[in-house]
Amino acid sequence: MRLHPDVSMTDTDDGTVLLHQRTGRYWQLNITGSKVLHRLLDGESPETIAAGFAAAHGIDPQRAEHDVSAVIHQLCSAELVVTS
Repeated sequence: MRLHPDVSMTDTDDGTVLLHQRTGRYWQLNITGSKVLHRLLDGESPETIAAGFAAAHGIDPQRAEHDVSAVIHQLCSAELVVTS
C-alpha cells in the first residue's frame, strides 16, 4: 500500500494530517490511525498490525482486526492510498 500520488502527509503531535491536493480536502488521523497508516506504508499486513495492537493494548483480536479494516476502508474510500 502507498499514498495516492496526489496526497501529501504531515505528522503532528496528535497523529497525521493528509491533504488530497486534487480535491483540496484535509484528513486528520488520530495517533492510532496514524500508526496503522505508517505500518501499512512500511509494508506490514493488516493482520500483523491488528495482532500487534491486540497484544499491546489487551484488546480482543477480532476487534483489532475490525478497527484496522475500518481505517483501511476509510483511507481507500477517500482515495488517500492505493493498493498496488
